[in-house]
Amino acid sequence: MTKKNYFLAHRIYLLLGALFMTSLVVSNLIFQKFFYWYPFNITIFGANLFEVSVGILPYPITFLITDLISEIYGKKAANQIVVTGIFASIFSILIIYTSNAVPATTWSPVNNDTFTAVFGSTAIAVFASMMAYLFAQFIDIQIYHFWKDLTQGRHLWLRNNFSTFLSQFIDTLTVLLLLCFFHKIEWSKFAGLLISGFLFKVLMAALDTPFLYLGVYFFRKRFNLKVNEEIHLI
Repeated sequence: MTKKNYFLAHRIYLLLGALFMTSLVVSNLIFQKFFYWYPFNITIFGANLFEVSVGILPYPITFLITDLISEIYGKKAANQIVVTGIFASIFSILIIYTSNAVPATTWSPVNNDTFTAVFGSTAIAVFASMMAYLFAQFIDIQIYHFWKDLTQGRHLWLRNNFSTFLSQFIDTLTVLLLLCFFHKIEWSKFAGLLISGFLFKVLMAALDTPFLYLGVYFFRKRFNLKVNEEIHLI
C-alpha cells in the first residue's frame, strides 16, 4: 500500500471511530424517551410489542461500524474501537455528574430539577449500557471473525447478520436486566421490552446489510483489496 493510501485508510478509520463513539454516547443520553416503532398496539408480557427507547436508534450504527472495521481493518482494530468507546462513555458520566452537581442560576433556562430529571438516570443508563455493550460488541467481533475464517471471506451477509443477531440479544438482555435491577424499569415490562427491543435490532441488522456491502465494495475498490484481505494499521 502506498503512503498516500495508508494515510487515507487511517483517516477513514478515525472517522468511523468518531461516528461509533458519537452513536454510543448519544444513545446513553436520550434513552429515557420511549416511542412506538410500528403503528399497531400489540401487547405481550405486559408491554407493547413495538415500544422501544429512542436510545436504540443510533445503537445499530455501532454494530454496522464494528462489522465494517472487522472486515477491512481486522479484529485488533475493531477491538480497539470498542475499548475506546468504553473510555468515551466513562468520560461522559464524569461530565454529566459535574454538570449536575453545580447549581443553576435563578435565570437559567434549565433549572436543577429539570436537569436532574433528564440526566439524573444517565449514570445508571451508561453503566448498564457499558456492561451490555462490552459483552455484546466483543461477542459480535468474535463471532464475525469465526464466520469470516470459516467461509474464507465469502458470504458477507452471513457473518454480518449471524454475529449481530446474537450480540444484539445479549445487549438487550443485559441492559434490561440492569435497568430493572436498579428500578429504572418495572420488572413487569422486562419480557415485553426484551422481545420488542430484540425484534427491532434484528430488523435494523437486516436493513444495514446492503450498507455493509456498499462499504466493503468501496474499500476493496479504492485500496485494491482481495477477498479476505485486510488493511493493517495497528
